[in-house]
Amino acid sequence: MGKPKLLLPWGETSILGHLIHQWQTAEAKQISVVLAAGNTAVAAELDRLGFSAVSRVYSPTPERGMFSSVQCAARWPGWNSSLTHWAIVLGDQPHLQPETLRALLDFSAAHPESVCQPGRGGRPRHPVLLPRHAFERLKNSDAETLKQFLQTVDVERVLCELEDPGLDFDIDQPADYERAIQLCFKSTQPPLRTG
Repeated sequence: MGKPKLLLPWGETSILGHLIHQWQTAEAKQISVVLAAGNTAVAAELDRLGFSAVSRVYSPTPERGMFSSVQCAARWPGWNSSLTHWAIVLGDQPHLQPETLRALLDFSAAHPESVCQPGRGGRPRHPVLLPRHAFERLKNSDAETLKQFLQTVDVERVLCELEDPGLDFDIDQPADYERAIQLCFKSTQPPLRTG
């Protein structure tokens, strides 16, 4: 993108602000954000959003990719001990419909011991919902990617087939951002946040 994706405008906030709000609306019991150690721009946006500093997980090796961030989250000691499931949410999918998230949460509640993912056309997508026993195995996994971990972990994996076209792509290029805006806002540009 040439700039931090999480800081791009999204409606009246940023992509990061929108994602946090989505999961607050979905009544997540606890939300944590994994960010690169030393990423002052994302930290400043979290400050602007009023997101607690104690709910931030710092990845010392962001160059190792997404799975490194996921493992940092799994090793983080700040999780509420009453949690039963974790949603691994990508930072570049603000365009998923609220109905998609609700359907996935309901599906996970019906399959409490399984790893649950949305599916589209039979292909697994994100976000990934992990029960506690699968999430805890992430800490010491030798897998190199989340996909590899999910393929090798001895936990049932089930797909919730959904029709959300936003499941088909992440925001990786400027054209993806424009496509996501059109999908969600039905215009060429969302209202830009101010301040």
